[in-house]
Amino acid sequence: MTKVFMIPGLGADSRLCKNIILPNGFECILIEWLEPLQTDSLETYSKAIVKQYVIKNEDILIGVSLGGILSVEIAKQLHISKLILISSIKTDSEAPLYFQFFRNLPVYKVIPGGLINHLGVLIKPMFGKMLPNDLALFKSMLSNSSPVFMKWAMSAVLQWRNSTIPPNLYHIIGDKDLVFPHKNIVNPTAVIKGGTHIMVFDRADEINALLADILNR
Repeated sequence: MTKVFMIPGLGADSRLCKNIILPNGFECILIEWLEPLQTDSLETYSKAIVKQYVIKNEDILIGVSLGGILSVEIAKQLHISKLILISSIKTDSEAPLYFQFFRNLPVYKVIPGGLINHLGVLIKPMFGKMLPNDLALFKSMLSNSSPVFMKWAMSAVLQWRNSTIPPNLYHIIGDKDLVFPHKNIVNPTAVIKGGTHIMVFDRADEINALLADILNR
């Protein structure tokens, strides 16, 4: 059975992928975030993930948001059979304009770590409208996230520089994604009409159909 490692986004855990169903013949392994070293970059952190989860050549990666960026870093180390990004970016040139604002004015650095976990009311509008159950899950994942990881990840993503596009990469984006606008994405594999940054929740049927097509190619 082919192993498929699924990596969630910032402020999320494996529950983010609760509606994702892979076709027969594929084993889904949900990755949970490790506590980073303060000196870690996304490159060195990705090596820790590879070691912890024993990711090997010819395995498959699915990354959502931050998980997609991390998947790119993993794919630069190994010969990944397929690399699938959802609601993410593959190079720093696809990053939105607000990344530059926060690079120049890193206000997140002065926010106490514990407070970051309670900023859902500020972050939610960027993610799109959620059903009550999805909103409750979103708040639960955010409140249970490690403050140390959250602050580190914000800095690491803003510092990320990458122009390498690994082979066998497939890119799925929503045309209503406010976190990573689809207009910035070069040659996406699929653009989901009406898809927001949390389309793995509310557009899972469409995502699952696309994943089945890609995995069975």
